[in-house]
Amino acid sequence: MEFKRVVVTGLGALTPIGNNVPDYWDSLIKGVSGADIIKSFDISKFKTKFACEVKNFDADGYLGRKEARKLDPFVQYALFATDEAVLDAGLDFDKLDTNRIGVIWGSGIGGLKTFMDEVINFAKGDGTPRFNPFFIPKMIADIAPGHISIKYGLRGPNFSTVSACASSTNALIDAFNYLRLGISDIIISGGSEAIINEAGMGGFNAMHALSTRNDDPATASRPFDKDRDGFVAGEGAGTIILEELEHAKARGAKIYAEIIGGGMSADANHITAPHPEGLGARLVMTNALRDAGLKTSDIDYINVHGTSTPLGDMSETKAIVTLFGEDAYKLNISSTKSMTGHLLGAAGAIEAIAAILAVKNNIIPPTINHFTDDPDLDPKLNFTFNKAQEREVTTAQSNTFGFGGHNASVIFTKYLA
Repeated sequence: MEFKRVVVTGLGALTPIGNNVPDYWDSLIKGVSGADIIKSFDISKFKTKFACEVKNFDADGYLGRKEARKLDPFVQYALFATDEAVLDAGLDFDKLDTNRIGVIWGSGIGGLKTFMDEVINFAKGDGTPRFNPFFIPKMIADIAPGHISIKYGLRGPNFSTVSACASSTNALIDAFNYLRLGISDIIISGGSEAIINEAGMGGFNAMHALSTRNDDPATASRPFDKDRDGFVAGEGAGTIILEELEHAKARGAKIYAEIIGGGMSADANHITAPHPEGLGARLVMTNALRDAGLKTSDIDYINVHGTSTPLGDMSETKAIVTLFGEDAYKLNISSTKSMTGHLLGAAGAIEAIAAILAVKNNIIPPTINHFTDDPDLDPKLNFTFNKAQEREVTTAQSNTFGFGGHNASVIFTKYLA
């Protein structure tokens, strides 16, 4: 059968460096760091005292206090970003077949704060099981797409993908497949995460996964720098409206870019560490290129996973050099996590938005906080250190990898009629 073409018609973002897409993109291009001392809870006894928190987000003002109390922050973030994307796409659901519009969403953890708060309250009691009736529906990872579908009356495919930090990229790939197979006309896709709380920070500290550069949070996320010491936690949401091309054209939608391929793979190596030679990373990029019908020479930019961990950055770099060969040196590579921190399950969504806008605007966002070259990384690679670069970007690839060895990669290109 012949696949249908799928395009991007709307974007929404709530990030540590901007509460909408224009502000997010402007901060990316300017190289703004979203990292600062944590304000949302007492960090005095924590090993890592900083993160990339969402700023100036008023859930009560947005949802109303009564409604906000029924929703975990990861759902609040999802609804907020989706409102922007729906408006941006010009979707009038009264004029569309909502039976053919779905929501496929990613979150690596879901309602962690809700779970933590309820268990703490129970532990403080006398053993009587007094739980909030919204405990379970606030916590479960699939509730974000549920709320989105309820809000807009969308009855198409509706579910969550969970693959740790690859979750929202897997969601995008699932959405892409449902659309190109003709199952749906529009899919609202993306991801959200809210783990900047005592359980999230304490858990990742216990794994020695987080940077501990408390004296200088703004420069703590240092992908590909010799002195990188772990990732910086982030939070927020990204929403991407994916639409079957003919449906988009029929309603006169603006088109940001076309999604043309997606790949998935497993490291099959370790629960948290990547394969040391990047075998899973290489395979997922290979699979995405094959799905898109592209050669390595067709890619202009890779928004890499680039978490600022010693092993992860090395593994991904080896994968790129091995797969792309000489074409690797014609690429721009950058890690926008140097600015946003790592949004875990939402990382793929906001980084896909960065890749889409790089294609649209012909600008590569930088990898900031580079101070010292790592002698173990190929010096001929263009990591787009510290300053955005203008260049023709016809096609961009976005990689995300998760604990458990989950790898996902998507490819966007300029839309040609």
